[in-house]
Amino acid sequence: MTDSVLSSRRVRLQTDERRNQLLELGSKVFSTRSYEDVSLDEVAQMANISKGLIYHYFRSKREFYVETIRADSLRLRQLTEPDETLPPAAQLRTAIDAHLDFIRTHGKIYVSMHRSGATIAPEVQDILEEHREVVMHWFLRALSITKPKPVLRAALRGWLTLIEGMSLDWIANPLLRQEALRELLVGAYAALVERAQVLDALGNQVSRLARPARKRRS
Repeated sequence: MTDSVLSSRRVRLQTDERRNQLLELGSKVFSTRSYEDVSLDEVAQMANISKGLIYHYFRSKREFYVETIRADSLRLRQLTEPDETLPPAAQLRTAIDAHLDFIRTHGKIYVSMHRSGATIAPEVQDILEEHREVVMHWFLRALSITKPKPVLRAALRGWLTLIEGMSLDWIANPLLRQEALRELLVGAYAALVERAQVLDALGNQVSRLARPARKRRS
């Protein structure tokens, strides 16, 4: 490997490290300050770099915010990806605990992500939707289902919305023990999936009953 290739790789690594450091700083800043109260001048001062260098990585404060939200969403996704070496019930509880651990320490950025993020930048809604679809895929994989029927898809999407709503409430009212909240979410998941399976079965029966009877050959 030539010196020029090594040098190029080293520069790229340093660039990625600097960008990741800025995104980590962005997570801290947007967790404690509103979007309007954050300035890139202040971020540059906190990072001990020039404002111009920030613009090397992000074209505007808005892009800096969007990429900070994206990085936090990816971090949450990495933390909550199910461990397939565990039994299914343990996978679910471990993933939920990882989610709750994250919002306990990153509650303000989670609130910003779900409440004001899309108002600040519509791209945030796309980031949230991508996250939901990835989590949906994990649960379908655990159920050995490639393409869910509408009732199961609705059940899983409803459960993901429930997680987001209960997480936001827990951040605002942290009186409930994490273990209790986790078990509420586990119970809701089990009930929704079980009910979806029942409705799927009923739907199949209704479809068979609704089919026109075959004429007997004379």
